[in-house]
This record gives sequence, structure tokens and C-alpha cells, in this order.
Amino acid sequence: MRRRGFIDGQNLTIDYRAFAPHVDLISQYAAELVKAQPDVIYAGGGAAIRAVQQATKAIPILGITDDMVGEGLVDSLARPNGNTTGISILATELDGKRQEILIEAVPGLRRMAALADSTNSVVAKLDELRGAARARNIELSIYRVTKGEEIAAAIDAAKTSGAAALNVLASPMLDVNHRLIMDRAAVLRLPAMFQWPEVGEEGGFSAYGPRFIDILRDLQARQLIQLLRGVKLGDIPVEQPTKFELVINLKTANKLGVTVPAILVARADKVIE
Repeated sequence: MRRRGFIDGQNLTIDYRAFAPHVDLISQYAAELVKAQPDVIYAGGGAAIRAVQQATKAIPILGITDDMVGEGLVDSLARPNGNTTGISILATELDGKRQEILIEAVPGLRRMAALADSTNSVVAKLDELRGAARARNIELSIYRVTKGEEIAAAIDAAKTSGAAALNVLASPMLDVNHRLIMDRAAVLRLPAMFQWPEVGEEGGFSAYGPRFIDILRDLQARQLIQLLRGVKLGDIPVEQPTKFELVINLKTANKLGVTVPAILVARADKVIE
């Protein structure tokens, strides 16, 4: 933003509400932001985007979520219409791919768990994950949580049930709590898969998806600058990431006692050693 001439504190003012710790207050936060009459409102996750849409039909909304069209937030990718555009990150579409990679990364896996956000998980998608695991002769248990305070207990329950790996399903709430998940999984010696490559670099066992910073810098910032410069929202299509990275953290794998197959390590875009 600075390189494009928008400098916080000079010609740019940023106000925000962190809703992840208080999901029940999303509508209140959305109303507060709308009342301030900003030029653009940025919203992360389907629940937040929908709350802002209910609060205003006039202020442009720049959103990032799993599937902008599938979630009914815009009419189409090319012509979003209404007052919303943004990024579809294909998050839940990749949950199955992450599961496949995690199964491959943990040789001999017979029982695994998935951590799911109750407010963000579609039953049909969860059934697909169970079916895919069953086809590999693996039992998948799904642990649903609604807030950060429930995460540690859910991971503990997964480990107690015999799960030997954890797939952290895509969710804004779970992403905000990724450090908690990563630390708890380490204590329980539970190899975990995350949605953002950056988490693998931070110490997560593995991660697969688009790089979050690239989405913000290359896609979202460009859209935001267009809106701030007066481009009509209807002329700014919803975009999707095109590059996906696999990160394997061998340092973490060694601490967990997991030997990741060499063939998978060779396929990784980045290996932390």
C-alpha cells in the first residue's frame, strides 16, 4: 500500500475489529464499522462478509473466504454485482488434498482426526473426507469446535481416541488459533496439516495451499487500491489463487518421531531441515 502511495496515518486510516475471539459479536462489530462510513470494509471469512453485507448495501466490501459464489456472497466471479468483491481461496476444496498428503506423510497411518470449525463446515464435505479416508482403510474422526477455548480439549480427545495425525480444516477461526493448535499437537506428538504454507515454516508439521502473504499482497492489495482510487466495484472481479505450495517441516517431524517418505519430501516446494 505504501509503495502505491497510501500511507497509514497520512492519507490512509485503518480501523478494525478482531472478531475471532468473539464470534458472537460479528454483527455488532460490522455495524460499528459501517457507522464510521469508511471508503472500504475488508472482511475475512464468510460469516464476517455476510454480517457486513447485512449492515450496508452502499459501502464497498472487500472479502476473502472459501468460495464467494458458492457461499452466495456474490453472483459470479466475473461480475460480482452488489457491493462485494474479493478473493475465493478454495480452502475447503483443498481439505481433501491436505488429507491425502497427510496420510502419505505418516506411514502406516490407520486412525486420524480432523479439527473442524462448526460454523464453517459443510456436512457433505466432512462426509467426503470420511469416505476418502475409508477408501484408504483409515478411520477418520472429526472434532468440531465453535471457539478457540474448545480447541485444546478437542485435540486432546483426538489423541486419546488413538488418532495418529491431525488435519486442521480450513477456517478463519482455526487459522487465528494456529499457534495454539501447533503447540498442542507438538506436546501430544501429533503430526498436523495446516492450510497456509507459512504455518509449516513457523513449525507446523506440514502445510499445503496458497501462500497467505501472496494473496494479501498480490491479489487483495491490488483490489483495495482499485477501490480507493474510485474504480467501480462491479468492474473488479473476484479472484482466485493460482499457486499452491507444499511445505514439509522435517525439524518438527524429527521431534515427533515421524519419518516422512523421501518421495514426498522430494515433491515439497519447501523443506524445513
